Amino acid sequence: MSDAAQPTAAEVRAAAEAVKTALDRHLAAVERRSGEDDPAVYEAFNELAAAAEVYDELLYDRYDEVTPFEIPGEDSLPPYTGPEEPNAISVLIRRDYAVAEPQRLLAQAQRIEAADVEAGAGIGAGATGTVHGALGTLFGEFEADEIASRHKEFGLEEGDSTLWVTASDEPADPGEWLEAPFEHVDPQQVVCRFDVSAVFDDDLDEEDDEDEDDIEDMVTTGLAEDDDIEPLDTTDR
Repeated sequence: MSDAAQPTAAEVRAAAEAVKTALDRHLAAVERRSGEDDPAVYEAFNELAAAAEVYDELLYDRYDEVTPFEIPGEDSLPPYTGPEEPNAISVLIRRDYAVAEPQRLLAQAQRIEAADVEAGAGIGAGATGTVHGALGTLFGEFEADEIASRHKEFGLEEGDSTLWVTASDEPADPGEWLEAPFEHVDPQQVVCRFDVSAVFDDDLDEEDDEDEDDIEDMVTTGLAEDDDIEPLDTTDR
C-alpha cells in the first residue's frame, strides 16, 4: 500500500476508541440481558465485531501490526423471534451444482426427449441441443431430490447446499411470493437450517492432519535415537 493510501494516526486512534465504546456497550448489554437469546446482546456483539475488524485493518495498514483478538464469524442464525406455535412453515432450499460433464448431461436430456417424442408428448426437436435446454429438460422431468441423489449420472458435481425452515403465523396467499420467492426471508424466523459444504470437509481434514502430525511427533521425539531401551525383567526377584 502506498503512503498516500495509508490511514492517518488519528484514524487509527478513532477506530481504537470505537472498539472501546463497542466493548462497553456489549458488556452493558450482557449485564442487562433478558434471556439466553437476547437480541440486544446479539446486536452489541455484531457492533463490537465490526468495530474490531475496522480497527484491525487500519492498524495493519498504518503500522503493519495486528491485534491478538479474533472475533468469530457469524456462522449461526440470530435469536429466533418467530411464533412459538407456528401455523405455517416455509422450506427454502438452495443446491449448487457444477456442470462437470456437459456431454453426459446432453445425452441424458436427449434420452428424455426421445422417450417423450415416442410417447407423443415431445417438447420439440432440438430442445436439448444446448446445455441450458438440457438442464430445463432434466429439471422438468425429475424432482429436485432425485436429481440430488443422481447428480453424477446427469454429469453434475455437487457444490454447497443449504436448507432453511422458517415459521409464520399464517400461510401465504396463493401466488403471493412467486415473483421473488427468496427476497423477504427474516433470519429471526428461521426455526432451523442445515448446511453442506466441502469447506467443512477441508476443516476436518486439516484437524485430522494436525492430529496425525502430533502423533508422529510423539513417536519420533519421544526417544532419542541413541537412547538404550532395556527389556522389562519379568523374573522373580
